[in-house]
Amino acid sequence: MNINIYSTPTCPYCQMAKKFFQENNLPFTDYNVAENRQALTEMIAKSGQMAVPVIEIDGNIIVGFDREKIKQMVGLK
Repeated sequence: MNINIYSTPTCPYCQMAKKFFQENNLPFTDYNVAENRQALTEMIAKSGQMAVPVIEIDGNIIVGFDREKIKQMVGLK
């Protein structure tokens, strides 16, 4: 499973999402779009959004921290 999160350091929902992944032992790659222009461009191209977090799980995009949708996509109950 491949999980990417496009986030900013000041976004509380980004922090909640990363904490959720850590608590559930789900490895992820974090892209700080506040500092990484290339990641920002990728995020917008993939999601059509400027809002963070944008979470990509095996190519599927979730905009925002939707705990239930993430659980469903990673197979958690």
